[in-house]
Amino acid sequence: MRKLVLQDIMSLGAYEAVRNDFKKKIIDLKRDRRIGLGEILTLIFENRETVKLQIQEMMRVEHIYDDKKIQDEINIYNALIPGPGELSATLLIEITDEKKIKPLLDSLIGLDNGKSVYFKIGETKVFAVFEEGHSEATKISAVHYVRFIFSPESIAAWKEGNEDVLLVADHPNYHAECRIKDEARLSLAGDWSEAGI
Repeated sequence: MRKLVLQDIMSLGAYEAVRNDFKKKIIDLKRDRRIGLGEILTLIFENRETVKLQIQEMMRVEHIYDDKKIQDEINIYNALIPGPGELSATLLIEITDEKKIKPLLDSLIGLDNGKSVYFKIGETKVFAVFEEGHSEATKISAVHYVRFIFSPESIAAWKEGNEDVLLVADHPNYHAECRIKDEARLSLAGDWSEAGI
């Protein structure tokens, strides 16, 4: 999937004129790309359009007009756009009860070990690769950036639709799985189609 460049980003004035329609379009797009995994994990799968909205909103909130500063935002957010054969997501640990935040987060230390979150297509597992720097040996962040790197065979199996696709969290203190619905499966497969895969 192509990364964003400065020319892809609207000026604040141009964005303001289309903001409501653009946000509605991305909210509709995200509906199929937001996947709950049990009670407290949510993965929001990113692509060029979802990332573009984040940049445009950041510019709006921070009043960023300078091309160099806009390019800095593009450089940061482009890391969320999946590469060839990948899916990329923001993983949220959503805990609403303030008293439970620390104990629940502490119980999830090690979630980012490389084996705890994965897609299962038939018997094949595609594990999440967590961006470094969001946890330590004694604490874990509530927000993570993950990517799943698929083999051509896994992509073909996903697209053919003959096997269920499950998203799984398998941690000593948290287990959940969900079947990926057809709408989400098609939307996410579109990321590979855009990349010519």
